[in-house]
Amino acid sequence: MKSLAFALSLIFSTAAFAAETETVGVKGMVCSFCAQGITKKFQEQPEVSKVEVSLEKKFVKLTYNEGKKLSHEKIETLLKDAGYEVSFDKK
Repeated sequence: MKSLAFALSLIFSTAAFAAETETVGVKGMVCSFCAQGITKKFQEQPEVSKVEVSLEKKFVKLTYNEGKKLSHEKIETLLKDAGYEVSFDKK
């Protein structure tokens, strides 16, 4: 019984600290070099723990480190400086 209670408490405590994610649309991304450049740019940010780029669907999904997040202004600056347009209405 104690092990079940421990397992449940571990599951619930882990869920409470689930990493926050954000998906951002990227217009102008046309090749794998574009996707690689975007991945590298966001991997350099200390707030970001994981980057997933979909060339086909034209979005980047950012997973943040616990308690951290990039502002929309920072995301927009990073992408616009690299030559892309940004859309924050991606789900």
